[in-house]
Amino acid sequence: MTEASSGGAFIPRLYEAARRRQSLVCVGLDPEPERFPASIRALPQAIFEFNRRIIDATAEYACCFKPQFAHYAALGAEDQLLETISYIHQRHPGLPVILDSKRGDIGSTAAKYARESFVRYGADAVTVNPYLGFDSVDPYLKYRDRGVIVLCRTSNPGARDFQDLESGGKRLYRHVAERVARDWNAAGNCMLVIGATYPEELAEIRAVVGDLPFLVPGVGAQGGDVAAAVKAGRTADGFGLVLNSSRGILYASSGEDFEAAARAATLALRDEINRSR
Repeated sequence: MTEASSGGAFIPRLYEAARRRQSLVCVGLDPEPERFPASIRALPQAIFEFNRRIIDATAEYACCFKPQFAHYAALGAEDQLLETISYIHQRHPGLPVILDSKRGDIGSTAAKYARESFVRYGADAVTVNPYLGFDSVDPYLKYRDRGVIVLCRTSNPGARDFQDLESGGKRLYRHVAERVARDWNAAGNCMLVIGATYPEELAEIRAVVGDLPFLVPGVGAQGGDVAAAVKAGRTADGFGLVLNSSRGILYASSGEDFEAAARAATLALRDEINRSR
């Protein structure tokens, strides 16, 4: 068992990292071993070794890292996920780790998932699905120094199937945003997931939730426009959001130069974001 080693409340630490590195880039750690260079695939701890090299190559230009749980669990590589998170905390202690697991279950089960995320893996924040309501999220909120990042307007095409349904004259994602900002964020540890692929919704939600920060996936491989997302989602001080890129950074090269390519891709994304702030 472990606990996050960074110390202090999640949102201030995230913003401190963003200011120190002048970066709003979140590097997604979504390992796909078949895309690793052959020299990495041959190693017994290939996922951790790939992650380690990506982390060290990109940390200078990132404000946080986000491992995606399913990419480890599907391969029986939870031990390498734990090793990855521990490595970030030890080698780059100023950079928070978001565990992207999108959990959502009844309260008693959610309490176990919260402990899994924050105690077993030592994550600084976790993504959650609010579909079951407050009692399914409350166990995470009790860890007041950790971040709780609530799915709101996701980046995938199917997001419109349910998130656009209207209730009481508002779309479902709007209800989620308002409820989180008004009722769930008492400890100041909440964020919303809003996709870069929907800049109009980014601007709409920013207008109703004030300075509540956003995790913004969907740039890079999913085709979201960086400048449009930043302009729509930023706060008055030029912060208020972090933009995640996974495949566009991890697999910028499939060759032995993958570290240099990942570093260059992270720097390029950081600078593209900063030009729009």
